[in-house]
Amino acid sequence: MRPDGHQTALPIRRDWTGWLFVLLVALAIGAVLYASNPGGVGTLATRPHPVAPPADVVPEVLPMELAPVTEEDARAANARIALITKGFIAARPFLYAGNGDDRLRARDCLAAAMIYEAGDDAKGQQAVGQVIINRARHPAFPKSICGVVFQGSERTTGCQFTFTCDGALNRRYSDAAWTRAQNNADMMLSGGTYPPVGLATHYHTDWVRPYWSDSLEKIAIVDTHLFFRWPGYWGTPGAFRGAVSGSDGPVAKLAALSPLHAIALGLPTDVAAGVDANAAVGEARVVAGAGEAAGRDTIYTQLDRKAAPESFVTTALRLCGDKPYCKFMGWTNPMLKPDSDAMSDTQRAAMTFSYLRDDKAGFEKALWNCSEYKRDDVRQCMKR
Repeated sequence: MRPDGHQTALPIRRDWTGWLFVLLVALAIGAVLYASNPGGVGTLATRPHPVAPPADVVPEVLPMELAPVTEEDARAANARIALITKGFIAARPFLYAGNGDDRLRARDCLAAAMIYEAGDDAKGQQAVGQVIINRARHPAFPKSICGVVFQGSERTTGCQFTFTCDGALNRRYSDAAWTRAQNNADMMLSGGTYPPVGLATHYHTDWVRPYWSDSLEKIAIVDTHLFFRWPGYWGTPGAFRGAVSGSDGPVAKLAALSPLHAIALGLPTDVAAGVDANAAVGEARVVAGAGEAAGRDTIYTQLDRKAAPESFVTTALRLCGDKPYCKFMGWTNPMLKPDSDAMSDTQRAAMTFSYLRDDKAGFEKALWNCSEYKRDDVRQCMKR
């Protein structure tokens, strides 16, 4: 201190040098931390980064093809697959966006899957329903309830749910059991969830071995059913954000079970009465498509004039089978039924009934000659 009582500049210079030293040390420490963890320092480094979808395409949906093993061997192999509990998350509630007939058709598609896959069991039905809703939300699957349920059903080996292509729909549950399944489906479409299966998109019973089971993660066991999700991003909640359509169209395979599907296809609702079509068809001639029309079969047949007109629908469905494209044309007048692919205007005007299915175009329609068979709904009449 100077004699006059004022402080000299030296101590101030000393303080400034000390602060500079502290600052340089802090910068050095920060540089070391950044070099060891470029993502950040301190608590920021521990924050998880958002999971982004991979650049490649969505995973392939494989058909339900089973390995040729015994039930005993299948159970043993399935038991060896580890149960993954890490990252298990229950699905968010789902609210169906559509109303009116769209919602009722979606309900019946979901109810059919529930009861034909799980029987008259509420817990099993809800597990199946949750998987179907998970699929509808996932980009790898169709974006409607009916689309998910009947995906691949036009092929005998490509269906995702076996009841849609193995003839199981020819069986009938009691009215009470069907109503219970419809109520369970309504609940799932109105926000109900089944948390035990999480975000599973696949399942199978423990006595079979689908070829895809080793490539997925087993995340849940419900009674004798095993539930799976895709590994990586495609099994995380971020992948289940697809908008599900609220416009479920009709499905011909449900026409005999659900009047709402029959009406939308222009089919009579009493198809469900099980009209015997065998008496309604004479000799049928199938003309296979050629060239660009390959796979587009046309069926010409003679119909029994005394048969109920509703039976023509079941005749067409039976003869078309699972073909993705089928054109069916029938005549009750054998003199006017064409003998070749070509037909005159008179023969065309005499056609009694026609049915066309084109799965690729999403089209299906049945029409009658209303001058021969009166229909209550004019939309079922051929145009003249």
